[in-house]
Amino acid sequence: MWIGSALTGIGGQLTLVTVMLHVFELTASTFAVSMIAVAGLVPMILAGLYGGMLADAFDRRRVALLAATITFASTALLAALTWTGAETIWWLYALSMINAAANSVGMATRTAIVPRLIPREKLAAASALNGVSMGITVMAGPALAGVLVALTGYGWTYTIDVVLMLSMFLGLWSLPALRPEGETVRPGIASLVDGWRFLRRAGNIRMQYVVDIIAMTFGQPLVLFPALGTVLLGGGAVTTGILTAAVAVGTFASSLFSGRVVHYRWHGRGIARAVEAYGASILMFGLVLVAGLLLPPASETTPHVALIVAACIALALSGAADNVSAIYRNTMMQAAVPDAMRGRLQGVFIVVVAGGPRVGALYAGTLATATALWFPPLLGGLLVIGLVALLVRRNPRFAAYDAENPEP
Repeated sequence: MWIGSALTGIGGQLTLVTVMLHVFELTASTFAVSMIAVAGLVPMILAGLYGGMLADAFDRRRVALLAATITFASTALLAALTWTGAETIWWLYALSMINAAANSVGMATRTAIVPRLIPREKLAAASALNGVSMGITVMAGPALAGVLVALTGYGWTYTIDVVLMLSMFLGLWSLPALRPEGETVRPGIASLVDGWRFLRRAGNIRMQYVVDIIAMTFGQPLVLFPALGTVLLGGGAVTTGILTAAVAVGTFASSLFSGRVVHYRWHGRGIARAVEAYGASILMFGLVLVAGLLLPPASETTPHVALIVAACIALALSGAADNVSAIYRNTMMQAAVPDAMRGRLQGVFIVVVAGGPRVGALYAGTLATATALWFPPLLGGLLVIGLVALLVRRNPRFAAYDAENPEP
């Protein structure tokens, strides 16, 4: 399952970056690029919540296979439309919405499966291992997307994703049947209310959701990358891919050297410090963009190489900080939540993890359109640092969370 998820993730990143570039080519609008994320937000939220209920009521292996099938079909249709020249911005939006919904169900279900396959004391190490695969995924996928779009066009990029998607079926097919342990509740209002009641009592889980939403809403500059490659930094699609991959370099490196991280028992405190470091990295990225205003205009053939390198360093640091936070957040979710409730809480968790960046895309795209490309990360980094410090100070129980005695 881990290998299948990694290979499929590379293909998913290919498509994510390619759709962004595709929409920017059709519209020349950063706001239109940000609307890709916004369009998928409501379907992703609904699918994440309902998919979590499915994972708590039925065989999780079958639920994950169904979600993978829908993602495969929508990506194949996207490739077919592109090859025939029938793609439009509305098709790109619609298929992005379907992919967002199916991925939300699949991610929630696969994450709920993990604690059934390994013992609790290995969950932090497993989260770090997922950071390795995520680092490879986001490092290779966007960089390859930028190169492929520049050299071959959009059709080949989508087609490669379709091929890589086949590996997910192999990974999931090898699993045994995995029905939830304990009392199950069929999907519906009663199941949703049951999950909500648990979340109301789970202050530590709720707090990590809030902290992550703040980080992803105000500290997510991904939607700005196509315009940065065209207008401010230069280099075009290749720069877009390099900037996106820089985040993954930090994720990958921090996972490789995560030995001390996974043995640190105060996970609430670790989340807070990591997210504050993330905000500082995004602030640094904004300052790099401000420095670009002092230089002559860049173009696709004459990029500002030094600025691109500096921006990549800041983004790599943000990826490392976010990954440390993710290791603690995933471990807290998997260790402190009972199995019968894990699918629903993972559904909410995926909505937060995937929905936050989409709200962040709207924040960055709208603010950049109204002001300048450098302003959203500059303001966002300051907001992340200040808001997280304030919240953690007001919630000492979260800072005192002990992984050896997990309490939701």
